Amino acid sequence: MIAFRNDLPLIQLEDHRAVSFDPQWLMHCLDCAARKAGYKQWWLIEHVTESVTLHLRTQSHVRVLDRAQLQGAVQSVLQVIGYSEVGRHFCLAPPAAVISILELAHQAGSGYELAFFDLLARRIQDAVLLHTSHFQIHALEPGVKALRARKIWSRECDLLRTEIVTFAREQAGLAAGDHEVLFSLI
Repeated sequence: MIAFRNDLPLIQLEDHRAVSFDPQWLMHCLDCAARKAGYKQWWLIEHVTESVTLHLRTQSHVRVLDRAQLQGAVQSVLQVIGYSEVGRHFCLAPPAAVISILELAHQAGSGYELAFFDLLARRIQDAVLLHTSHFQIHALEPGVKALRARKIWSRECDLLRTEIVTFAREQAGLAAGDHEVLFSLI
């Protein structure tokens, strides 16, 4: 028997990839819809996300859920609770692209910053090709230490960290064009 993460089904995307359901992903999509509907900080985002997540946990017989089915279910919930204007704007966008700076640093090799920046640019471009506008950058500080070959954080590490974040924002902005891009540093 296969155990699914947090007893939640996989979500099948249009490109036939199956991804884990992540409540943060749903919260991001709800926030975008609420902002488009005129709510700058909609207080129900967490509650709706919790309700949908709980509902998916109770559907133990469903192992893979089509993205359109999940989107329709969320839109129905929004209409039932009286926020049809948020539901009209709700779209389950592709999940966040997760980029591990430490992984890219290991691929590039310590001290090879040019190779690292090339890998980072390609990873961002690939994510944008999948229509992702939300990027989660993981393991930034360990990755910077690996690139600088340092065990202890230094001023040079601060400079490289700033350079990486700036570069990632610029690359995402260039690749995304006029679409909104959101970064999360984790």
